[in-house]
Amino acid sequence: MSMNIAVKICGLTQASDVQAAARAGAVYGGFVFFEKSPRHLTLDRAAVLAAEAPLGLAKVALTVNAEDAFLDALVSQVPLDMLQLHGRESPARVAEVKARYGLPVMKAVGVADEGDLPALESYFKVADQILVDAKPPKGAALPGGNGLAFDWRLIAGRRWPVPWMLAGGLTPDNVAQAVAMTGARQVDVSSGVESAPGVKDDALIAAFVTAAQDKIPTL
Repeated sequence: MSMNIAVKICGLTQASDVQAAARAGAVYGGFVFFEKSPRHLTLDRAAVLAAEAPLGLAKVALTVNAEDAFLDALVSQVPLDMLQLHGRESPARVAEVKARYGLPVMKAVGVADEGDLPALESYFKVADQILVDAKPPKGAALPGGNGLAFDWRLIAGRRWPVPWMLAGGLTPDNVAQAVAMTGARQVDVSSGVESAPGVKDDALIAAFVTAAQDKIPTL
């Protein structure tokens, strides 16, 4: 049984990564603009990668607490389909970004326990999509891409009014189980398809997409 699960491969840094993601059947390709990340891109580099992206691969820019000046430059220089806000942006800031740039906005919300779930609801009216990610450990340098999962049972069977995407510690080995447990129709991966931090592996990308969309195991 093949399922229509949309996959996002995040942290693409090479033209070959972009091609591999598209070839594997990913729906979204993510570009990271966060200097502490091993996947960080300059605007010039991202503009080249985005311009060369195959048709059908939605180009998503991940930013963290970015100011308007940076977002203005980003949107004017890089052809994008969506903005992903991965910092501490408030619902008001999400609405502001959406209105200013006219692009769909995905808001990442970190989850570690049940107490984090109400925060998701505050973004339903302002974000086009929600990325449900594992909350980074205290003191972590990166807001995402840490290869950590959260307890998927926390969100099992929940229904939300906007499309949402599951992230955090997903790999080709566990993505089918994650989909089965949570009912996610979209999944996001970065470190789980890398051979080293920031180095994507074509075979792992292909394996991840296949596993996400293929037979769902019985638990």
